[in-house]
Amino acid sequence: MAKRAKDSQGPGTPATKALEAAGVAYTARAYSHDPAVSSYGAEAAEALGVDPGRVFKTLMVDVATAGGNTLCVAVVPVTGSLDLKAAAAAFGAKKAAMADPAAAERRTGYVRGGISPLGQRQPSPTAVDSSALDHPTVLVSGGRRGFDIELSPADLVRLTGAVVTRLRSGH
Repeated sequence: MAKRAKDSQGPGTPATKALEAAGVAYTARAYSHDPAVSSYGAEAAEALGVDPGRVFKTLMVDVATAGGNTLCVAVVPVTGSLDLKAAAAAFGAKKAAMADPAAAERRTGYVRGGISPLGQRQPSPTAVDSSALDHPTVLVSGGRRGFDIELSPADLVRLTGAVVTRLRSGH
């Protein structure tokens, strides 16, 4: 059965429920979110005292395919930016752009800054930056601001059905 951290606050989120249903071990990591902060991942790394290279942000991208546009998930470290050309290639497309935040919220069921790659209302094709595999565990949003989930990158990839490729620019 999944491990649930003792520092978890409040009721479970769709992300934690998905992990528990899959029997995946994880640690819930809650922290006090400052509403004035807009760099959610950097805030999480600092508040939790974690190497920022292990904290990954969930970005929704609008990918242009032959069949029309599709919303996809790109999971990249907070220490870098998403390379949109790499994201497009990961999903077999020529072009990708950042998704409209309202469309991302509707699709995932989460609010911006709290979008988790796990437990989304409508699962989307997902790609995880290859640097995730450099760490025994990584942190992703747990489904609300101020709440991250620590889990193995292999479990993240398996549960999201993600492709693993280089998605980041920067470090």
